[in-house]
Amino acid sequence: MAKSVIILGGGVAGMSAAHELAERGFEVEVYDKHRLYAGGKARSVNVPGTNKTIADKYLPGEHGFRFFPGFYKHVVDTMKRIPFKNQNKGVFENLVPVNRVGIFRAGKKAIDATVNFPQSYADIEDLLHTMHADTGLTAEEKKFFAKKLWQLMTTCYDRRLNEYEKIGWWQYLEADRFSATYQALLVQGLTRTLVAANAKKASTKTGGDIFLQLLFNMSNPGVTTDRVLNGPTNDVWINPWLEYLKSIGVKYNFNKSAKKLEMKDGKIAGVWVEEYYKGTPERTMVKGDYYILATPVEVAAELISEDVLTADPTLEGIIKLAPSVAWMNGIQFYLSEEVDVVHGHCIYADSPWALTSISQLQFWKDYDIQTRFNGKVKTIFSVDISDWEQPGILDEGGNKMAKDCSYEEIKNEVWAQLKKSLNVDGEVLRDDQVIHWYIDRDITISHGNEDKNKEPLLVNTINSWALRPQAYTFIPNLFLASDYVQTYTDLATMEGANEAARRAVNAIIETSGVQASHCKIWNLHEPEILAGMRSRDEKRYEQGLPYQFHVPEIIGLLARIILFFRKIFGKKTPASNR
Repeated sequence: MAKSVIILGGGVAGMSAAHELAERGFEVEVYDKHRLYAGGKARSVNVPGTNKTIADKYLPGEHGFRFFPGFYKHVVDTMKRIPFKNQNKGVFENLVPVNRVGIFRAGKKAIDATVNFPQSYADIEDLLHTMHADTGLTAEEKKFFAKKLWQLMTTCYDRRLNEYEKIGWWQYLEADRFSATYQALLVQGLTRTLVAANAKKASTKTGGDIFLQLLFNMSNPGVTTDRVLNGPTNDVWINPWLEYLKSIGVKYNFNKSAKKLEMKDGKIAGVWVEEYYKGTPERTMVKGDYYILATPVEVAAELISEDVLTADPTLEGIIKLAPSVAWMNGIQFYLSEEVDVVHGHCIYADSPWALTSISQLQFWKDYDIQTRFNGKVKTIFSVDISDWEQPGILDEGGNKMAKDCSYEEIKNEVWAQLKKSLNVDGEVLRDDQVIHWYIDRDITISHGNEDKNKEPLLVNTINSWALRPQAYTFIPNLFLASDYVQTYTDLATMEGANEAARRAVNAIIETSGVQASHCKIWNLHEPEILAGMRSRDEKRYEQGLPYQFHVPEIIGLLARIILFFRKIFGKKTPASNR
């Protein structure tokens, strides 16, 4: 008889675990608190009020736009095994490459840069001009940042884990020594804007590792640094995934939230789940041979009772991690004109609310937006808000923090910050372009008190690695699959959730004795050309010595070659601006 597994949580982690287990012959049941949508924070939704009749098609909205960097291995491997129409590699083929990134600042000229390895002479010329762009950074700031980046690249892994885990990104880059421009572009640009972390609290190990992965992707001709989906997330990924899971025997239950882990003899005896039926909560107990907790950290913490801690005291780390969450939620603007800005993501480096955006329809080639809403939408300008605890720029909200604003105030403030950064050399955004807008309903307006976020995002704070558990526990039938688990990815992302799920499944295979292959797990990749430098630092670390800056002669030669080409191209008109 097949072993049964109860999975609590229907986000990317829960669905990934269900996928791997069902393909290996386990009986799987998933319990998801959401009533309509699978996928957790990765979902897209139908925007309420954008259909006139039940038969009409809604406008698509979302929790936040998707971003699939080239270093993602786990989640894209899963995507290749999700059938989609007649595609050979399933929904993976719904990923399309992004070519550029735009960096915008209030009242200053934009920086438009390629994100991939140059594929042509024009790309090389364009890249060199980007390097020569007027960033406002001083020569000292550029040189210092390059030195700190080289230090990250050539530091051994043990030093990163045991030293840099205890150092904040802001501290490591000595941000207080330099200008506001340096802080906005080079310090906060990664942590605050892309991963919803505070640069003064985020671990240098985590932020540094991810920064390096993006950098290494850009220098690898065989890797696409940035990819996005070619349609709304649920249409081209989550819904086909759910259909596939059901086709291989997974029982997927909506509107059922885990409320209590029932303990007996040091094991999980069952889980009480709650369902709202006609407005009234009803609780039932569900049982299986094994249990996977695939809920977010703040939800998991509520399930770690005294009985659970008695069986496994190490799980107290989850409770301590629970406050380490931040808001990162989206707002979509539906515009009457085509406004693409760049072929990729836009980073608003000095925006108070740490905004990023992408114009989505340019990547949705087979999506008929004219059949939705009033038929006049030409652009879906999707914006993520990463800092909800800073005052805005408008007087109407009293410079309130984002988390204290009404929906209308959030919309007006975000739009104003976008215009301040984009309308520098001309009027890119106008008020009359906005046909409709939508804020993710995880943000609930509390009418008088501060707003609430039902699904915040885990952030990696300084020295938090030790609090994060493995995918297995000392409770023999309880396993963990969520982005707070210790993983190679080490970041609250779809990739981290998928890797954690694979680790949980591998542990269940070991525990159950089932004859099945283990899930494949990938470590982060770093170039072999730097292995000697990391080895050099490892020897110093083992001897109790600090990092020592060292640049081999061959690297110095390459730097001089780059400088030579910069001098050749530096004064010409950039190809992208002709």
